[in-house]
Parts: sequence; C-alpha cells; structure tokens
Amino acid sequence: MTRVKICGITTPGDAQAAAEAGVDAIGLNFWPGSARYVNEAQARCVVRDLPPDVLRIGVFVDATAEEMEEMAALVGLDAVQLHGAPDRPVRLRWWQALSAGSPGWQALARQSLAEIILLDTPAGPERGGTGRTFDWTIAREAGRAIILAGGLGPDNVAAAVRQVRPWGVDACSRLEIEPGRKDHGKMKAFVKAVRETD
Repeated sequence: MTRVKICGITTPGDAQAAAEAGVDAIGLNFWPGSARYVNEAQARCVVRDLPPDVLRIGVFVDATAEEMEEMAALVGLDAVQLHGAPDRPVRLRWWQALSAGSPGWQALARQSLAEIILLDTPAGPERGGTGRTFDWTIAREAGRAIILAGGLGPDNVAAAVRQVRPWGVDACSRLEIEPGRKDHGKMKAFVKAVRETD
C-alpha cells in the first residue's frame, strides 16, 4: 500500500481532517524560512489529539542532529525529515529529502543512512512546497524505496503512483487554500486517488 503524507500542517483542525481523510503521516515544518513554519508550542497543539496510527514527522532544513532530537522529544515526533545532511548519526527514525536531478543525488540516495529518501522538485531557497512537478521517470534512479513529492495533487497523484510505484507520496501546496491552510476536500480527494490506485 502506498503511504500518504500531507506536509505543512499548521492547525489542529487541518491535522484532524487529514487523519479523517486516511493519511498515514503529517508533516510539521520547523524551518523558520517556511510559510508553513510552526514552533514547538504550535506543533504540540497540532498533534495533541491525533490518532496514534498517524505518524508525526518533523521537517527540518540544515538542522543539527541534536536540534532534531530535542524537538522530537518535546513534541512527540515519530520521525524527522531533513533537507540537508546531519552533522552526526540521528538517534531516531529519519528521512532525507533530496532534489531530483541535482548533481550527484543518485549517489546521495544510495549512500544515505536515512530510512527513506523523499524525492522532491528542485526548489532553490524555498526548499520545497512550490507545487511544481519533475520528470517522475528519474525517480527509478534512486535505487531504493522513496517518497515521491513535488507538485502532487488529486488530479495527478494516481498517474504518479502508477508510473513510479513509490513507497509513499507527499503533498503540500496543491492541497491548500493558502500557505498553511489546507483544503479539507482536496486532502480527502488526494487520499482517495491514492487508495484507488493501490
């Protein structure tokens, strides 16, 4: 079964709607440069009433292993997703985000000690959440299980799953009313499209 993660969750209401839609994981963005940034107190409020079977994933950019581990303990994160490389081995479940097509990404994917590679559209300083897709055929070059991200929405996720057969899919901006506010109907349609493809 293809796992579904919805990233950039900032409110308890959106978290509950995602859970009711049937997601496997939500992403909480701890990078201050993101329009979807949440601090520790906000994140704890978002996850407080989530069902235990929905994974809580912390999203970080160029963070140290200590910073991620500390936030994971404070908020109750199940895993962390890092854009960048950790300064030392991370003492919890972690996923590494890589930009598809960036120089040497295939080698980084194969050598990474991360549990999962999240393959996203190159986004420059934005580091994700742009709503743009990339050529999904290159996802096969990762040489391992991946989470496919980048411009996925209810209208194209089924095609992406059929073409790539990823371990999971991740969506953010194309399920929003505005940055940080999710469209509950689109989240439900996104999960439905994935489940009908499995």
